[in-house]
Amino acid sequence: MLTLTGPGGIGKSRLALRLAAQVRRSFPDGVWLADLAAVEDQALLQHVVLAALEPEHDTGLPAASALTGHLRTRRLLLILDNCEHLLDGCAVMVGTLLAAAPGLHVLATSRQGLGVAGECLMTVPPLSAPEPDGSAYDTEAGRNEALELFADRAAAALGEYTPSQHGRAAALICRRLDGIPLAIELAAARLRVLTCEQILERLDNRFQLLAGGCRGALPRQQTMRAALDWSFGLCAAAEQQLWARLSVFPCSFDLEAVEAVCTDSGLAAEEVLAAVTGLVEKSVLVREDRQARYRMLETLRQYGHLWLGEGEERALRRRHRDHYRALVLRAEAEWFTAKQTQWFAILHQERPNLRTALDYCLTEEGEARAGQEMAGSLWAHRLGGGGLEEERHWLGRAIASDDTPSPSRLKALWADGWMALLRGDTGAALLRLAETRALANELGDRRAQAHVEQLDGLTALFQDDFLRAVPLLDVALTRYRAAGEPGDVWSSLFLLGLSCNLSKDPRAATFSEECLALCDAHGTEWSRTFALWLLGLQHWLKGDTRQSVDYLRQGLSTGGHTDNRLAVAQCLEVLAWARASDGHSAQAAKLLGAAQSAWERVGATLPGVGRLLHHRTECEDLLRKELGEDGFTTHVGSGAALTMEQAIAFALDKTSAKPSPAVRDAAPVLTPREHQVAVLLTQGLTDKQIAARLVVSPRTAQGHVQRILAKLGFTTRTQIAMWVQGHDQA
Repeated sequence: MLTLTGPGGIGKSRLALRLAAQVRRSFPDGVWLADLAAVEDQALLQHVVLAALEPEHDTGLPAASALTGHLRTRRLLLILDNCEHLLDGCAVMVGTLLAAAPGLHVLATSRQGLGVAGECLMTVPPLSAPEPDGSAYDTEAGRNEALELFADRAAAALGEYTPSQHGRAAALICRRLDGIPLAIELAAARLRVLTCEQILERLDNRFQLLAGGCRGALPRQQTMRAALDWSFGLCAAAEQQLWARLSVFPCSFDLEAVEAVCTDSGLAAEEVLAAVTGLVEKSVLVREDRQARYRMLETLRQYGHLWLGEGEERALRRRHRDHYRALVLRAEAEWFTAKQTQWFAILHQERPNLRTALDYCLTEEGEARAGQEMAGSLWAHRLGGGGLEEERHWLGRAIASDDTPSPSRLKALWADGWMALLRGDTGAALLRLAETRALANELGDRRAQAHVEQLDGLTALFQDDFLRAVPLLDVALTRYRAAGEPGDVWSSLFLLGLSCNLSKDPRAATFSEECLALCDAHGTEWSRTFALWLLGLQHWLKGDTRQSVDYLRQGLSTGGHTDNRLAVAQCLEVLAWARASDGHSAQAAKLLGAAQSAWERVGATLPGVGRLLHHRTECEDLLRKELGEDGFTTHVGSGAALTMEQAIAFALDKTSAKPSPAVRDAAPVLTPREHQVAVLLTQGLTDKQIAARLVVSPRTAQGHVQRILAKLGFTTRTQIAMWVQGHDQA
């Protein structure tokens, strides 16, 4: 028994019919369809199935006996379509029939599994929707499932249609409709009276727009609202209530968040797990792979929102903000601990929820200080992972929303001063410095005074004014040591080490080594990368390129580097200088291009410290001389085209390394066909080209690629190609 599950409109019935057509030859007694959608009484279930199998059966016999007798000696496929409202009856009936009829195979469609012994479940996913900002939408529709369906239904509605006519608008429609086939078909039907752009504009009111489907379809399949009303009606009361409340989450969420946000006197915390389980089983919620997180398709989320009252929605938004505010404050408190890298990953994952929480703070009356506190507390986590411009956006809004003197406002001003310097906006940084100093004096906060000294020293550092920077940072370090804040001590040690390195202060090595030792003492992997960069810079400045390269490569080897883009950019940059000093000109130019690309991803203007920029210019001049202008441009462009992972692999000289024994041992998991596909990937072939070479459908080729990625634990086709090359050499 196989049950196809998924939400309404996802295409379960159509997929079941297509599958039945393809396997028909395997069943000498045929393929039979019993549509159960209109059956409301479970007592009639077996009569309906028997009627589908044997229209002329003797009505005088009990339906159960007649059904069992009919199937006992036959080998056939029975399709039970739309079982979700008859789960108990279907489970009992199918269990009995499978036990009595060894030649029977059952294919069911349902919004949740039947729970029959031996049942296999397959969740039908949405169609793959195009990336609107990519180039897929102006290529042939056949390369994208959702766009192909839209084009097909649009052609039926208009008589003639090509995706390129309304490429981006069509792509956005498919994306916003979550790749749900029914929704896409209903939207395409509207092309009789609306343009693609007009449909797109009206998708905020999608349940009114997506009406008027095929008159021959069941009523619940003629509009998206009707399809989802059907699903909603199948849910228990607690599941319906939770479905509505979960609409407050803009993206994925975990069980802890559900319990914190969605429970009150009407829905107890102990009811949540059962309700979440029910919504997962009914295909309303999807559990994300390898994580205990859940999400709803946007269409289902908007439907749930329709069931929220105004007062309930405000309370939910407040609880949502409270939960993520607490999360941010906990992350800040544990910033300089062994959980540092873990917190970066968590906050990166929760970005949509954090945006929603911040927006609540800055649009709801009386919540501005909470917004200042949240935005200010996120500064360190934004610092390394990129998104500086977005962080400044939130800080700017938070600062402007409330000018009342408070610690939360001071934190936001100070954080924005840091961000402004990294973005190269020295004028704004000086303004924030003055505001921070005035407010710190007004509040009389000692830690705030240390923040002022540190920001002042950082500003002087960016202006190459080391005579001011070093004593200011010295004072800040002393105050932070007295306060016993290791994270603040570390950041001041780092800035002091950098200032002393660039100004040839003899204390440079002492500060740099203490900076690394503090990371090791507290297990802060993320900060450790910056400390290793500092030591790499120190050794390069004194001419020890071998030791410099060693430290910089250690920094790039540190785990969690994808969430530490600023440190990666810094390490790639100085590594390029070191390799240029050693005469590895081509490698240095490629590293320089990779570093420049990394700076752009971060959104920082570094190496913006004047003295560092001077060294960058010297490196470029040397490489132009060694490689010639054309050679320099070619190698830099090659480096700039690398992904961050590829750039790190290149910097570590791992691009030609043989795979580890653990990877080689994975070879047997590939089937001969999968290995054949993997070899073709090394030639740079697309799914369509692989399909043509192997005489299979493009979708089959795509399926092979996805299985190879899953088996080898990879995420890109390039990784597969590199693995194949390394394995074949081995």
